Amino acid sequence: MSRKINILIGAGVIFAAAIVIIPKLISTDAIVAQVTEQVEFVTGRKLTIDGGAELSIFPSLKVELNDVRFANFPQGTAKDMMSMKSLALHVPWMTLFNGKIELEKFVINEPVILLETSKAGEANWKLVQASPQPAQNETGKTTLPKGFDIGLGEVAIYGGQLTYFDGVSGKKEEITSLNLKVLLDSLHLPITVDGELAYKGETLKLLASIDNLAKVISGETYAFSSEVNSTPITLSFKGSIADQGKAITGQLDAKGASLAKLVQWQGVTLQERDNAFNAFSVKGEMSLQGEQFTLSQFYASLDVLQISGKSTVKLANTPVINAELDLGFLDLNPYLPPVSNTPAEPVTDTRPATPIVWDDTRLDLSSLKQLNATLKVTANGLKAREITLGENQFALSIKNGIATIKLDKFNAYEGQGVGLVVVNAAAEPYKINTEFNLNAINAAPLLNDAIGFDKVLGKGSVAFSLSTQGVSQKQWIGALEGNLNFALTDGGVKGANLAEMVRQGKEMLKGDFSSVQDGLSTDFDKDKKTDFSSLTGTFMFAKGVGTNNDLMMASPLLRITGSGFVDLPQTLVDYRLVTGIVDTIEGQNSTDTSTGFKVPVRIKGPFHAVTTKLDLSDAVKDKAKEKVKDKAKEKLKDKLKGLFGN
Repeated sequence: MSRKINILIGAGVIFAAAIVIIPKLISTDAIVAQVTEQVEFVTGRKLTIDGGAELSIFPSLKVELNDVRFANFPQGTAKDMMSMKSLALHVPWMTLFNGKIELEKFVINEPVILLETSKAGEANWKLVQASPQPAQNETGKTTLPKGFDIGLGEVAIYGGQLTYFDGVSGKKEEITSLNLKVLLDSLHLPITVDGELAYKGETLKLLASIDNLAKVISGETYAFSSEVNSTPITLSFKGSIADQGKAITGQLDAKGASLAKLVQWQGVTLQERDNAFNAFSVKGEMSLQGEQFTLSQFYASLDVLQISGKSTVKLANTPVINAELDLGFLDLNPYLPPVSNTPAEPVTDTRPATPIVWDDTRLDLSSLKQLNATLKVTANGLKAREITLGENQFALSIKNGIATIKLDKFNAYEGQGVGLVVVNAAAEPYKINTEFNLNAINAAPLLNDAIGFDKVLGKGSVAFSLSTQGVSQKQWIGALEGNLNFALTDGGVKGANLAEMVRQGKEMLKGDFSSVQDGLSTDFDKDKKTDFSSLTGTFMFAKGVGTNNDLMMASPLLRITGSGFVDLPQTLVDYRLVTGIVDTIEGQNSTDTSTGFKVPVRIKGPFHAVTTKLDLSDAVKDKAKEKVKDKAKEKLKDKLKGLFGN
């Protein structure tokens, strides 16, 4: 037993002596020389080790290189492509005796990595281009020497920092807290990457794989898959990459819980709300060729919206987008600025209260200057504020801050039409021009949804050419200029029965005039209306006030002409109508067109409290003049009788 103990003690002494003696027998300078020589052989770049090397053999053989620097390419903006605090190489024991170093583990601590392209687009990570051994074939691709391979085992990076600089565009991106593990047993075997990093204040967890690193080095097409998980977005890709990363094709799938938080992460502000800019997803076939990103067919969702189509994006300083989109039913209200709840101004003697308050919230359209786009859009329906559209098709063009919307197919309010909208957001105040021709439009819901005015019923044509400028809804209403033409049929004007009022006035004129003061008046009565068979007219708008001088309305009992104005900023209407009453009540089919009895009617007040006033003063004067004439005729007749007899 004592002999066995002595053997064990002896072995322990020998092992302890080996731990102390072997590192002294192995030349660390030789290891450094072999490592730097091998790196330069493979990459054509110089590896410098300023802090020397340390060797340990227990619990494994490890060479640690300190203060390591790896040279950048000659076109680079910095001397080094990478520097690190330490580089630990775990070396299998047998490689020390066969003259060829192989690695089982490769640990990099606190590396600072610079990936960049030159002004000509050359990449500094194309590491083998300067090596004397790899050659280029007639296609210009780099080929590795026959039988050449590198095995680094497990490559681990801790506490890294990575900067990407695009020499063409001048843009720079930075990644910190880079912690990765890469399994690289051979250049010809699949590589997996697992880890996390910090980017713009968010932690991203990564999982990626490459089928063959030799293909990457030689510029061949290789399979690539990746998953990125973070709070703002979850992103996965499976496809292939070619031409040193300049050509990418595959299946893209992205989703997140909040679009508002995602774009805020990228420096774009969206107003976060309960029902807008929340859950989103994009899924489709994609490709990236140079600066052109293409989604050949994609499906996207945002909140309750469902969108499909195809698009291309040119990733330049000002992105250029071309797309064909099917929006389904598009409800824009959750994404529009909220309507101001500011109460109406106090009522005064000269200015009635107006419960309709135009929103004065400043709208920021400067984002139109940040991209150029050409879109063809179809939708089953669209809603913006209270305006509701049916199936429509339009083209959107955005260039240099000017957006042009051309409506090729427009269904709304039971009618159809075409239109053109131009929004110039190149500078403030924003300028808006519109051209619309609508047919068979139902006037009541259109006017109610557009300007809160629901007093006119009927269907017909509406055409307008209007322009405005400003930075809010209130300013746009106050600066409205242009013209509007309408021709409606088989409708009515709500609030009063003009035929009834005029007939009452006519009966009064047959009796005692002393009871007639300024005429008859009535407040708005939702249960009364004046029917018409046709209503036509033209409005000329200036500073939001529409003036009309050619109103013509024909009804079964009335023939009406009129003039006046609609003040949109103050939501007021002031109209003077001249009513010509038909002497029969047979209605629309009557052949009696007599309109000898004419009485002006004043329609006036805020949209929510319009009053209708019948003015009989001129009719009373005319009636009195007629009586004076009749008496003069009777006196003349009596005198003639006295002179000439019967």
